[in-house]
Amino acid sequence: MLKKIIKIFASLIILLLLAICYSFLEPYWLEIKNIDITDEDIPEAFHELKIVFVTDIHHGPFCSRGRVKKLVNTVNKLKPDMIFLGGDYVYRDNKYIKPVFEELKDLYAPEGKFGVLGNHDHWQSKSLTLQSMKDAGITDLDNSAMWINRKGEKIKIGGVGDLMTDTQDLKPTVKDVKEKDFVILLSHSPDYVEELDNYKIDLMLSGHTHGGQITFFGLWTPFIPSKYGDRYRTGIINTKYTQLIVSNGTGTVIKPVRFCARPQILVLYMRSVKGEE
Repeated sequence: MLKKIIKIFASLIILLLLAICYSFLEPYWLEIKNIDITDEDIPEAFHELKIVFVTDIHHGPFCSRGRVKKLVNTVNKLKPDMIFLGGDYVYRDNKYIKPVFEELKDLYAPEGKFGVLGNHDHWQSKSLTLQSMKDAGITDLDNSAMWINRKGEKIKIGGVGDLMTDTQDLKPTVKDVKEKDFVILLSHSPDYVEELDNYKIDLMLSGHTHGGQITFFGLWTPFIPSKYGDRYRTGIINTKYTQLIVSNGTGTVIKPVRFCARPQILVLYMRSVKGEE
């Protein structure tokens, strides 16, 4: 009986060690996740528009400049029409701000590059981050918005400031839109979806949670930066007023590990109902 107990205990220890080793490897196992966005509000001119969403890079002690460069190359190979960046570009030190944007400058998308700031960007330096974004050709959408025109039709894209460290002003995004317009909102934190009280936002993109970073086989995590627990941890969530998509992001914080929460690049394909006919 004692031998059997020892054998079971030894097996558990081996499994635990394997899981720990794997958790240091998963941050490098990048997932390219394709998602179709079909909506009757998407204009026909935007049918098959390809949007790549990257968030939570966290360039710093756990994410080298070389990895950021590789990430940029991966995104460019996807040939996006438009690129959205969800914030938290750095981790721990403002010395990482300029280098990460020197790499992100090489991102290419004919319809433009757009981003918002995350809590870590505010903690390190909001002003330096905004200037570095500008130098990299990335349009800041914090509490601002703009129309994107194609062949006489248009969609609107906007963003709000980080929920933890900034103010949020949705007015620039919704003030001149009708419910039939297609509107995309960037918010670093998915919790902001709880603030929406109308149907003017068709799609909201967020990061911040890292998919939990360390999860119980992708089902649950006790450590998540959201006051709603696992509700907005990752994936596609249909809420009362909009569709929310939360990315696991690409970087890590606290420890350079992930478990059943693979880093992600999201590739969104706009599908116009008219274009599908």
